[in-house]
Amino acid sequence: MWSVVFPNLELPVASLACGFHFYSIPGYYISMTEYNPDIKPYLKWAGGKRQLLSEIKRHIPVPADGYTYYEPFVGAGAVFFALRPEKALINDCNTQLILTYRVIKEDVEGLITILGGHKNHHDEQYYYEIRNLDRDTATFNRLSGAEKAARLIYLNKTCYNGLYRVNSRGLFNVPYGKYKNPAVFEESMLQQISAYLNSNDITITNTDFEDAVSTADEKSFIYFDPPYHSADKKNFTGYHAQGFGEDEQIRLRNVIIRMTERGVKCLLSNSDTGFVREIYTHKDFDVIPVQAKRAINSDAAGRGSVGEVLVRNWRSE
Repeated sequence: MWSVVFPNLELPVASLACGFHFYSIPGYYISMTEYNPDIKPYLKWAGGKRQLLSEIKRHIPVPADGYTYYEPFVGAGAVFFALRPEKALINDCNTQLILTYRVIKEDVEGLITILGGHKNHHDEQYYYEIRNLDRDTATFNRLSGAEKAARLIYLNKTCYNGLYRVNSRGLFNVPYGKYKNPAVFEESMLQQISAYLNSNDITITNTDFEDAVSTADEKSFIYFDPPYHSADKKNFTGYHAQGFGEDEQIRLRNVIIRMTERGVKCLLSNSDTGFVREIYTHKDFDVIPVQAKRAINSDAAGRGSVGEVLVRNWRSE
C-alpha cells in the first residue's frame, strides 16, 4: 500500500479519511510593476472577472504615484493580477482562499511539491479522500498551511465545474469533476506570483470587507466584487457558510457612500437586478450596464452571457 506523505501527516491512500511600467488605457493609466504574462489567476472562481477585464479597465481612475489599491473581495484575483499594483491590500472572508495567497507568498516551493503529489495521485477515489479531510477536525488541524492551501487548489482544479462551495458547516461539498487531464497547477506561474507578492507592498488580510477598507483614504482606489445579488436566488454565492444576502448588499452600499464622503474612488461589480439598481440610485453613483460571459455556475441556465453593472462613485472628467 502506497502513502501520500505530508510534512505533518502521513496516511495510507486506501484509508485516508479525508522593473516598473505604466499600463496604458485610453485616457487613463495605472502604476504597475513590470508586465509578466505568467501572472494570472491560479484558481477557477465563480464570478471571476477575466471576461470583463477590458470593460473594468475602462473605468479605472487615474492614480498618481502613491495610490493604494484595495480589493476586499479578491476571490481568484483576476483584476488584481491584471493591474499588478505596487501597493495593495487584498482581502477575502474565505479563510482557506486567503491562505493560498499567503502560502504562495511565503512557501511557494513547498506548495509546488505538495501539488505535484496531488497531481500524480489524482483519480476519483483520491479526490474524495482529499475532499473529506475537513470532515475530521483533528486530522485537518494537523495539516500545515501549505498542505491546506494545496488541498484547496487541487480540489478547485479537479472538482465539478470549478465551483467553490461549502455547506452550512463550512465543509467543501462539490463532487468530482470528470476531467481527463486536469491542469492542477502551473509551477512557473505560481513562482511568478510569489515573486510579485514579495517584491511589492502587498498586504493580505482575512476579515470583513468593511474592516478591510477602513484605512482607505483619498489616495486609495477600491474595487468591490462581492457575491452577486440574485433576484431569483439562483446565482451561486455559496463561498462561505454565512452567505451574502440583501442586508449585506445594503451594508456594502453604505460603506461605499462613506468611502465617497471620504474622497475614496470606488468601482463595484454586481448583477443587473432591480434591487441593485435601486440601492445604487444615488447622486454620486454612475450605474453602467455591461455584458459578461459566465462559464461557472451551479445552474447550467446561469452560464453564458449575463447582464451585470459597474457602479462608479466619480464622474469621468
